[in-house]
Amino acid sequence: MASNEELVQYIADQCSGAGEIKTRKMFGEYGIYCDGKIFGLICDNQLFIKITEAGKTMLPTLETASPYEGAKPHFVFSDIDNMGVLSRFVQVTCSELPVPKPKKKKG
Repeated sequence: MASNEELVQYIADQCSGAGEIKTRKMFGEYGIYCDGKIFGLICDNQLFIKITEAGKTMLPTLETASPYEGAKPHFVFSDIDNMGVLSRFVQVTCSELPVPKPKKKKG
């Protein structure tokens, strides 16, 4: 089931304290980025955030699941209404993620 676009925008707005948040349609669902780093997916109206050591330290009891069949497990972040905690969690997660490689120009 595809995620609701209004919910995707709400989640992006709730993460906005972490940096520049963008979403992008992929696989019929959405990837979510902070300052150019993909940190999670929104699938079936749920927010999945990549697992990092910093994330485990900040919220050690978060449930994990795969956003789709065959995917690596991610944190399932269900408290999307708590903007402060969500933004901070996105910040600590992204602090451990690598900077994306520059895209090669076509042509």
